[in-house]
Amino acid sequence: MSPLAHLLRLPIHFYRYVISPLLGVNCRFAPSCSEYALEALATHGALKGGYLAARRILRCHPWGGSGYDPVPSTGATGQDGTAAPACTHSSHKHAHGGHETVTG
Repeated sequence: MSPLAHLLRLPIHFYRYVISPLLGVNCRFAPSCSEYALEALATHGALKGGYLAARRILRCHPWGGSGYDPVPSTGATGQDGTAAPACTHSSHKHAHGGHETVTG
């Protein structure tokens, strides 16, 4: 992990151990935003990991999403430059990168 990524982890750890206990558990996503940020920095480095973490935090508001939202893998990328989610089921019909895929 780069020195910059280590430096970016410091405020996340401060939040997790000092601020978060005072606020209680209120996260809309799994993993939590702080867990996501630490994993994104470890997986993608300071620049892309920092971008992914900031993007996730900006989505965390009353009108944003919720639910399971893992850190993208370092594999294929989607249209927005982030990793495309992998399909794990065998029979489906939905869009992949702008084209429709039908398997089964």
